[in-house]
Amino acid sequence: MAHPAHTSLKSAPVRPHIYVGASKNKLYLPRGSRKLSAEGWSRTYAGPIKTEWNTIAQSKGFDLIRRVRDKFHVVLRCHTCGALTAQKIFTLRTAQPACASCRHRAIVVIAQEAGLEFLGYDPDYHKIGIYRAVCGHTVRRQFGQIERIANGHCKLRCETCHSGKEAEEAADRGWQLLGSDPEGNPNYRIYQHGYGHRQRVARANMQSGRFQCTACGEGWATAPSHIYAIRLELPTGLRVVKLGFSRDPESRLHNQLLLQSGIQAELLRTVPQPTGHAALCQEKALHRALKTSHPDAIIPHEHFRDWLAVKTEVYGIEIAPIILKHLDDIR
Repeated sequence: MAHPAHTSLKSAPVRPHIYVGASKNKLYLPRGSRKLSAEGWSRTYAGPIKTEWNTIAQSKGFDLIRRVRDKFHVVLRCHTCGALTAQKIFTLRTAQPACASCRHRAIVVIAQEAGLEFLGYDPDYHKIGIYRAVCGHTVRRQFGQIERIANGHCKLRCETCHSGKEAEEAADRGWQLLGSDPEGNPNYRIYQHGYGHRQRVARANMQSGRFQCTACGEGWATAPSHIYAIRLELPTGLRVVKLGFSRDPESRLHNQLLLQSGIQAELLRTVPQPTGHAALCQEKALHRALKTSHPDAIIPHEHFRDWLAVKTEVYGIEIAPIILKHLDDIR
């Protein structure tokens, strides 16, 4: 989270140009010169312009207009876009000057293709632009990443919106999101439970509920739980019922049970239990009863091992009504 492309906006975006003269013409500035005072760029330098400089500028796609600021800089007009750009004389003589206006226009167009509004350049890191996302929040990203978004290779994730989503996930489980992991692991966050206990928890575990508070010590054995029945239809055509127990059957179904996509799944029934220990005892009793009454309904592991993250307690769909009747009888 400390990467420069993802830190929060601390200062205003930098514009690529200033307005000079009575006509208020735009003068585009090179990347490294945008922090210099605008007054200096508004001042014409009275020194002579050598004929060879005009010839070099023409050969490189520019008209040399005037000298500016000091003895080292000139103003060039781009043959492509017609805009004015300040450049060093040394750069004009020894390299191909870049038109800051053309580059700026390309950045604006790429931002639009990515669904963003370009606001300006980051004042502290030259490879980063500042953008307004569709959600209305301001984000900072490297120009290369915006190109990848525009080309469909990745998507933008707004940190403000994402942080709100993470806070909601924590609140749903009785926790408060405090911030990023102080140890720098991007998979972890710091949360607060109850009236002050702070704990480092993997975000995936916060989503699934597979952790416990180290202060109050509430684990699976003492926490409220459920016995559940889940109907599953695999792409192979196998139709089964999974009988088990969990503190959060919905999380069990959506985050832990399925190994591959394409499985049709439905939570048929849940029966609340006061503790995980009570749920375990009830579940074991049900399995013993089913093993005795319907041994042929037990599905061997090799029939579903590539699809489900369990090894046992899976039954043929034909005894689903019997399993549901057992669950209805639990008090």
